[in-house]
Amino acid sequence: MQGTAAGFDWDDGNAAKCQRHGVSIAVIEDLFRDGELFVEPDVLNSAAEERFRAVGKTKQNRGVFMVFTFRVRDGEKLIRPISARYMHKKEFDAYEKEISQIQVRRRS
Repeated sequence: MQGTAAGFDWDDGNAAKCQRHGVSIAVIEDLFRDGELFVEPDVLNSAAEERFRAVGKTKQNRGVFMVFTFRVRDGEKLIRPISARYMHKKEFDAYEKEISQIQVRRRS
């Protein structure tokens, strides 16, 4: 996702919501800057604004599920995280399986 946005749009509301689930602002920003994220539109929750779902893995090998949107502030496109949480074991196992299948397809 590097190059897609100029930065992040944080305020007390979205920062508190993400951190309530144990995911720090630093972890979220690291995933967007340096992580391998799989992103898809969140069509069920995009009535008021276009939203996206993303999954990725932290440097500590923990899976994270996030919902975010983009906002424009002062002419710059920013990532606005809406919520984030660590994946449950079953979700993380499915994520790992999907990643390994993608890597096999890329090598083929």
